Amino acid sequence: MISLVAGAAVAWAVITVFRPPTEAIDDTSFTYVEVSPGEVGSSVTLNASAEWTPDATADNAASGVVTSVDVDAGAMVHAGDALFSVDLRPVSIAEGHVPSFRALARGVSGQDVKQFQTLLADLGLYSGAIDGTFAASTEQAAKAWQRSNGVSADGVVQPGDLIFVDTLPVRVALDPTLLTRGARLAGGEPVLLQLPTSPVFDLSVTAAQAATIPDGARVSMTSPSGGTWVAETADRTSDQETNSVTIALVEAADGPICAEHCGEVPPVGQTLLLSQVVTVPTVSGSVVPTAALRSLADGTVVVIDGKGKQRTVEVVESARGMSVIEGVEVGTRVRIPAGDE
Repeated sequence: MISLVAGAAVAWAVITVFRPPTEAIDDTSFTYVEVSPGEVGSSVTLNASAEWTPDATADNAASGVVTSVDVDAGAMVHAGDALFSVDLRPVSIAEGHVPSFRALARGVSGQDVKQFQTLLADLGLYSGAIDGTFAASTEQAAKAWQRSNGVSADGVVQPGDLIFVDTLPVRVALDPTLLTRGARLAGGEPVLLQLPTSPVFDLSVTAAQAATIPDGARVSMTSPSGGTWVAETADRTSDQETNSVTIALVEAADGPICAEHCGEVPPVGQTLLLSQVVTVPTVSGSVVPTAALRSLADGTVVVIDGKGKQRTVEVVESARGMSVIEGVEVGTRVRIPAGDE
């Protein structure tokens, strides 16, 4: 769940108005100000969250001591990439639905052999038929692959040499509780987390705060490296017991919110990101205090100028006591509060 930024970090409005000091006239019942150029907007500073939700896991089949971890958490991997090594023997990723469960060698046939042949072809090491039969040409390609991995080229692919996943390329993370240098593996550990294209981003706020945040509101998040990620508010889920609302965040443009920097989000746990949520978009124009506006019975909005004349205006935007209006010229003196003498 998301918490509000502590203490004074919550800024409910950011309003910039450029206008001269208030002027008083002889009638002390009223104050007059000039319509001035400026801008009105409102935003709130909150914590957004980012969290990976693994699509699947894949098991390790090697046994021994982890001698290296070769991919960073959240990295995108491709066919043949080494994930980690056990007893100095690389464990590589390949595409396929059948998990690695046996040694592949001359004379073996099956779907797992076909998957291995596809890997060899993708790496440019094999040009024979992808028929699931481990014949002489497959053996020669297997030896070339072993030499490229720095292991004995005996043509026998051990079960622990490969981890098959359904689709490649894929973003992955290795379970840090299982895979560290020096850790001992027995085989069968779910070491590989297959991650989606992007983490899940959302805001968790009170019901009252949610009421101030419109759908499609712009959210600017500070990434772990100090950059800026931009999103928009979308679907909401209410929790009546806690009086909280979770607001989903979606990309404001094509592609993931974090683009090519999604790897900055740790693969395990929830990451909080300081965020600015625009509750009222900033609008520039002719600005007056909202107290200078008067609504007539027919819904018309007016201001009263320095001569006591009602001037019809259109309110473009209001936030935190100030409004951008159209219908009167900059420099016009208007009464506060609006009302009859």
